Amino acid sequence: MKFQKKSNNYYMIENGVYDMEKIRVMITDDHSLIREGLKQLLEFDGSIEVVGEASNGVECLKKLSECNPEVLLLDINMPEKNGIEVLKQMKADDSKIKVLILTVHNEMDYLMKAVDIGVDGYILKDSESAELKKAIRAVRDGENYIQPSLIPALNSQLLSRDTDKDKISSLTNRELEVLVQVANGMFNKEIATNLNISERTVKNHISNIFKKIDVSDRTQAAVFAIKNNIIKLY
Repeated sequence: MKFQKKSNNYYMIENGVYDMEKIRVMITDDHSLIREGLKQLLEFDGSIEVVGEASNGVECLKKLSECNPEVLLLDINMPEKNGIEVLKQMKADDSKIKVLILTVHNEMDYLMKAVDIGVDGYILKDSESAELKKAIRAVRDGENYIQPSLIPALNSQLLSRDTDKDKISSLTNRELEVLVQVANGMFNKEIATNLNISERTVKNHISNIFKKIDVSDRTQAAVFAIKNNIIKLY
Protein backbone atom coordinates (compact mmCIF):
# COMPACT_ATOMS: atom_id res chain seq x y z
CA MET A 1 0.00 0.00 0.00
CA LYS A 2 1.15 3.53 -0.74
CA PHE A 3 0.23 6.73 1.02
CA GLN A 4 0.34 10.21 -0.36
CA LYS A 5 -0.36 13.59 1.13
CA LYS A 6 -3.14 15.60 -0.44
CA SER A 7 -4.83 18.68 1.00
CA ASN A 8 -3.23 18.06 4.41
CA ASN A 9 -4.55 14.51 4.56
CA TYR A 10 -2.98 11.14 3.89
CA TYR A 11 -4.84 8.75 1.64
CA MET A 12 -4.31 5.03 1.07
CA ILE A 13 -3.80 3.83 -2.51
CA GLU A 14 -4.48 0.14 -2.95
CA ASN A 15 -2.42 -2.27 -5.02
CA GLY A 16 0.74 -0.17 -5.39
CA VAL A 17 3.06 -1.63 -8.04
CA TYR A 18 6.82 -1.33 -7.53
CA ASP A 19 9.77 -2.38 -9.62
CA MET A 20 12.39 -4.58 -7.99
CA GLU A 21 15.54 -2.57 -8.78
CA LYS A 22 17.92 -2.40 -5.85
CA ILE A 23 17.29 0.59 -3.55
CA ARG A 24 20.19 2.23 -1.71
CA VAL A 25 19.30 2.56 1.99
CA MET A 26 21.15 3.94 5.00
CA ILE A 27 20.14 2.87 8.52
CA THR A 28 20.47 5.19 11.53
CA ASP A 29 19.66 3.69 14.91
CA ASP A 30 21.57 3.77 18.20
CA HIS A 31 21.13 0.02 18.78
CA SER A 32 23.64 -2.10 16.88
CA LEU A 33 21.48 -5.23 17.07
CA ILE A 34 18.59 -3.40 15.44
CA ARG A 35 20.86 -2.10 12.67
CA GLU A 36 22.24 -5.58 12.08
CA GLY A 37 18.78 -7.15 12.06
CA LEU A 38 17.39 -4.53 9.69
CA LYS A 39 20.34 -4.94 7.32
CA GLN A 40 19.81 -8.70 7.09
CA LEU A 41 16.07 -8.27 6.71
CA LEU A 42 16.26 -5.63 4.00
CA GLU A 43 18.96 -7.32 1.93
CA PHE A 44 17.43 -10.80 2.13
CA ASP A 45 15.69 -10.80 -1.25
CA GLY A 46 18.25 -8.65 -3.09
CA SER A 47 15.90 -5.72 -3.74
CA ILE A 48 17.55 -3.38 -1.23
CA GLU A 49 21.20 -2.58 -0.54
CA VAL A 50 22.23 -1.11 2.82
CA VAL A 51 25.01 1.30 1.86
CA GLY A 52 25.71 2.76 5.31
CA GLU A 53 24.92 2.78 9.01
CA ALA A 54 25.08 5.35 11.80
CA SER A 55 24.52 5.10 15.54
CA ASN A 56 23.54 8.73 16.23
CA GLY A 57 22.34 11.86 14.50
CA VAL A 58 25.71 13.57 14.20
CA GLU A 59 27.32 10.50 12.64
CA CYS A 60 24.33 10.17 10.33
CA LEU A 61 24.69 13.69 8.93
CA LYS A 62 28.42 13.16 8.36
CA LYS A 63 27.94 9.88 6.52
CA LEU A 64 25.05 10.89 4.24
CA SER A 65 27.29 12.45 1.59
CA GLU A 66 29.70 9.51 1.74
CA CYS A 67 27.03 6.80 1.42
CA ASN A 68 24.70 8.71 -0.90
CA PRO A 69 21.57 6.64 -0.10
CA GLU A 70 18.24 7.07 -1.84
CA VAL A 71 16.39 6.45 1.43
CA LEU A 72 17.43 7.13 5.02
CA LEU A 73 15.84 4.84 7.60
CA LEU A 74 15.87 7.02 10.71
CA ASP A 75 15.14 6.35 14.38
CA ILE A 76 13.86 9.18 16.62
CA ASN A 77 15.47 8.55 20.03
CA MET A 78 19.23 8.80 19.56
CA PRO A 79 22.16 10.47 21.35
CA GLU A 80 23.80 13.74 20.23
CA LYS A 81 21.11 14.54 17.64
CA ASN A 82 17.72 12.84 17.58
CA GLY A 83 15.82 11.90 14.46
CA ILE A 84 13.66 15.02 14.43
CA GLU A 85 16.77 17.22 14.62
CA VAL A 86 18.42 15.25 11.80
CA LEU A 87 15.31 15.67 9.66
CA LYS A 88 15.29 19.43 10.32
CA GLN A 89 18.93 19.74 9.34
CA MET A 90 18.44 17.75 6.16
CA LYS A 91 15.52 19.95 5.13
CA ALA A 92 17.57 23.07 5.92
CA ASP A 93 20.33 21.68 3.69
CA ASP A 94 17.78 20.96 0.94
CA SER A 95 18.75 17.29 0.91
CA LYS A 96 17.17 15.19 -1.83
CA ILE A 97 17.47 11.98 0.22
CA LYS A 98 14.10 10.52 1.19
CA VAL A 99 13.57 10.10 4.93
CA LEU A 100 11.56 7.26 6.42
CA ILE A 101 11.29 7.41 10.20
CA LEU A 102 11.22 3.97 11.83
CA THR A 103 10.27 4.29 15.48
CA VAL A 104 8.47 2.82 18.48
CA HIS A 105 6.64 6.11 19.00
CA ASN A 106 2.98 6.13 17.94
CA GLU A 107 2.22 9.42 19.73
CA MET A 108 0.76 12.12 17.50
CA ASP A 109 3.21 14.78 18.74
CA TYR A 110 6.16 13.00 17.13
CA LEU A 111 4.29 12.27 13.92
CA MET A 112 2.94 15.82 13.62
CA LYS A 113 6.43 17.27 14.12
CA ALA A 114 7.83 14.99 11.45
CA VAL A 115 5.01 15.79 9.03
CA ASP A 116 5.40 19.53 9.62
CA ILE A 117 9.12 19.34 8.87
CA GLY A 118 8.46 17.35 5.70
CA VAL A 119 9.17 13.69 6.42
CA ASP A 120 8.57 11.31 3.52
CA GLY A 121 7.42 8.38 5.64
CA TYR A 122 6.70 7.29 9.18
CA ILE A 123 6.42 3.65 10.22
CA LEU A 124 6.44 1.78 13.53
CA LYS A 125 8.96 -0.85 14.53
CA ASP A 126 6.21 -3.38 15.14
CA SER A 127 5.40 -3.43 11.41
CA GLU A 128 5.77 -6.53 9.26
CA SER A 129 8.91 -6.73 7.11
CA ALA A 130 6.82 -6.65 3.92
CA GLU A 131 5.24 -3.37 4.96
CA LEU A 132 8.62 -1.85 5.81
CA LYS A 133 9.92 -2.72 2.35
CA LYS A 134 6.79 -1.28 0.73
CA ALA A 135 7.31 1.92 2.72
CA ILE A 136 10.91 2.17 1.55
CA ARG A 137 9.90 1.67 -2.09
CA ALA A 138 7.05 4.16 -1.73
CA VAL A 139 9.19 7.01 -0.42
CA ARG A 140 11.89 6.21 -2.99
CA ASP A 141 9.23 6.64 -5.67
CA GLY A 142 8.18 10.04 -4.33
CA GLU A 143 5.14 9.02 -2.28
CA ASN A 144 4.38 9.77 1.37
CA TYR A 145 3.94 6.60 3.40
CA ILE A 146 2.40 6.66 6.87
CA GLN A 147 1.75 3.63 9.07
CA PRO A 148 -1.89 2.71 8.25
CA SER A 149 -2.91 2.48 11.92
CA LEU A 150 -1.81 6.12 12.41
CA ILE A 151 -3.75 7.59 9.49
CA PRO A 152 -7.13 8.23 11.23
CA ALA A 153 -5.53 10.04 14.18
CA LEU A 154 -3.23 12.01 11.87
CA ASN A 155 -6.08 13.21 9.69
CA SER A 156 -8.07 14.14 12.78
CA GLN A 157 -5.15 16.20 14.08
CA LEU A 158 -4.67 17.92 10.73
CA LEU A 159 -8.36 18.79 10.46
CA SER A 160 -8.39 20.09 14.04
CA ARG A 161 -5.35 22.26 13.33
CA ASP A 162 -6.95 23.64 10.19
CA THR A 163 -9.94 24.64 12.31
CA ASP A 164 -7.62 26.32 14.81
CA LYS A 165 -6.01 28.29 11.98
CA ASP A 166 -9.41 29.67 11.05
CA LYS A 167 -9.99 30.65 14.66
CA ILE A 168 -6.61 32.35 14.91
CA SER A 169 -7.16 34.28 11.68
CA SER A 170 -10.40 35.66 13.15
CA LEU A 171 -8.51 37.37 15.98
CA THR A 172 -7.39 40.98 15.64
CA ASN A 173 -3.76 41.93 16.37
CA ARG A 174 -4.83 43.44 19.70
CA GLU A 175 -6.75 40.29 20.63
CA LEU A 176 -3.67 38.21 19.84
CA GLU A 177 -1.61 40.43 22.11
CA VAL A 178 -4.15 40.02 24.90
CA LEU A 179 -4.26 36.25 24.36
CA VAL A 180 -0.48 36.04 24.73
CA GLN A 181 -0.68 37.97 27.99
CA VAL A 182 -3.42 35.64 29.24
CA ALA A 183 -1.34 32.61 28.30
CA ASN A 184 1.57 34.05 30.25
CA GLY A 185 -0.59 34.18 33.38
CA MET A 186 -1.20 37.93 33.47
CA PHE A 187 -4.24 39.37 35.30
CA ASN A 188 -6.49 41.94 33.65
CA LYS A 189 -4.90 44.83 35.53
CA GLU A 190 -1.41 43.76 34.44
CA ILE A 191 -2.55 43.34 30.85
CA ALA A 192 -4.11 46.79 30.90
CA THR A 193 -0.86 48.31 32.17
CA ASN A 194 1.32 46.40 29.72
CA LEU A 195 -0.80 47.34 26.70
CA ASN A 196 -1.73 50.81 27.93
CA ILE A 197 -5.47 50.18 27.74
CA SER A 198 -8.27 50.14 30.33
CA GLU A 199 -9.29 47.07 32.31
CA ARG A 200 -12.76 47.28 30.79
CA THR A 201 -11.20 47.12 27.33
CA VAL A 202 -9.17 44.09 28.43
CA LYS A 203 -12.34 42.36 29.64
CA ASN A 204 -14.06 43.07 26.33
CA HIS A 205 -11.11 41.69 24.38
CA ILE A 206 -11.02 38.54 26.51
CA SER A 207 -14.75 38.00 26.05
CA ASN A 208 -14.35 38.31 22.27
CA ILE A 209 -11.34 35.98 22.30
CA PHE A 210 -13.24 33.30 24.21
CA LYS A 211 -16.06 33.42 21.65
CA LYS A 212 -13.77 33.34 18.63
CA ILE A 213 -11.58 30.44 19.76
CA ASP A 214 -14.46 28.58 21.42
CA VAL A 215 -13.14 28.35 24.99
CA SER A 216 -14.82 29.12 28.31
CA ASP A 217 -11.98 30.14 30.63
CA ARG A 218 -8.44 31.53 30.80
CA THR A 219 -6.84 28.10 31.22
CA GLN A 220 -8.41 26.79 28.02
CA ALA A 221 -7.36 29.98 26.24
CA ALA A 222 -3.79 29.51 27.46
CA VAL A 223 -3.74 25.89 26.28
CA PHE A 224 -5.03 27.02 22.87
CA ALA A 225 -2.28 29.64 22.60
CA ILE A 226 0.46 27.21 23.61
CA LYS A 227 -0.77 24.40 21.37
CA ASN A 228 -0.87 26.70 18.36
CA ASN A 229 2.51 28.35 19.09
CA ILE A 230 0.92 31.78 19.38
CA ILE A 231 3.23 32.65 22.27
CA LYS A 232 6.25 32.10 20.00
CA LEU A 233 4.87 34.63 17.51
CA TYR A 234 4.90 37.49 20.00
